[in-house]
Amino acid sequence: MVMVTQNKFTKTDQEKKIEELHRDLLQWKSHIQLMQDELTFIDHLLNSYIFEPNTPNLFERLQGYKDRIKQVKLSRQQVRKMIMQHEKNLGGMLECSSNECDKMYYQKHEKNKAEFVLCMENFKNLKSEIFNYAGGILKQRKPY
Repeated sequence: MVMVTQNKFTKTDQEKKIEELHRDLLQWKSHIQLMQDELTFIDHLLNSYIFEPNTPNLFERLQGYKDRIKQVKLSRQQVRKMIMQHEKNLGGMLECSSNECDKMYYQKHEKNKAEFVLCMENFKNLKSEIFNYAGGILKQRKPY
């Protein structure tokens, strides 16, 4: 059993907390990498010639999606940098010996988590919109 004094933590307590936060960061990094792979696919999709050419406003709609994809890519890059910086700073949590110091790291983690979730939600919504639109205007394969 680990002893915790009123405002002090043992190293074991801190190490467990850091492991928990680090697991979150690893999961975020995995999602950000998958997002990059999906963005590459969507880029190829939007720049291909697989859409029915006589679709009304096709060019404008695809251009709008391309512009929004650029914004999502920028957001992804910012979140990726934020994750990397947060991961580097996590080691400082080992130096914490009070609730106040500990609380600061958790608050920062929650703020970063909110940014990560917002980025992922925005991407998920855009991806769904693009797939729903694109699915309806793909060229149909001609029967032989």
